[in-house]
Amino acid sequence: MQTFNLPNNLNGAELRKELRAAGVTIADFPAGIKCDDENIYLDIAEADATKAAAVIAAHNGTTLVPEPTAADKLAAAGLSVDELKALLGLNA
Repeated sequence: MQTFNLPNNLNGAELRKELRAAGVTIADFPAGIKCDDENIYLDIAEADATKAAAVIAAHNGTTLVPEPTAADKLAAAGLSVDELKALLGLNA
């Protein structure tokens, strides 16, 4: 585990993508990233620490969850748009 200062607006999923884009190998959720009130701990190779430090310093994660679309809401209910149309008799 490598230790870094905790970035503002930490978003673990986004940070993982940013690290991978920079060539840092890190495990998928939940492994690979741990944090406390002041530090973030990454399960990465020591050789990748310098690259990771630059990525973490630049990281400003999204803190708001995007509003799901109607199709997302239907998918959460196990339906597709076409299935809903069929149930409502809207298929022409």
